[in-house]
Amino acid sequence: MKEKYQDTLIIIKPDALQRSLLGDIISRFEKKGLQIKAVKMLKMGDVIIEEHYQHHLTKPFFPGLKSFMKTAPVVVMVLSGIEAISAVRLLVGPVDGAKADAGSIRGDFSLNTQSNIVHASDSIESAMAEIKRFFKDDEIFDYNKPDAPYIYANEAIWD
Repeated sequence: MKEKYQDTLIIIKPDALQRSLLGDIISRFEKKGLQIKAVKMLKMGDVIIEEHYQHHLTKPFFPGLKSFMKTAPVVVMVLSGIEAISAVRLLVGPVDGAKADAGSIRGDFSLNTQSNIVHASDSIESAMAEIKRFFKDDEIFDYNKPDAPYIYANEAIWD
């Protein structure tokens, strides 16, 4: 059976940057074997927050969420790997950090739902839409990792 590679989007939220957790979080994804295909830091404005969280627009907590997402920059990343969407969601843990298992990102670094450190795409469809929201095609890179098979056109580069 052929393994199913997927791309997924991660948003490392303002609370993670404010608490200097960026390196710890990224290292967990890398140690799992996920490949970083794109990464950038940005400040989220009203338009992108409302687009990204459109399913929450009418909920009473949305104004607080919107305000929170503007408190500091975020880091957005495209990760790739075997069953990347489910692998990332397992690493991240459930939305409520107080209920997340120890060892998950939210279980180790979060105590509530709003300041829950990271967003992770929940399906192939949402991953595709979210990746397009934050990245242009030429900002996403495919490359071989050291443990991946290489095919070199010119063996002389090792002489």
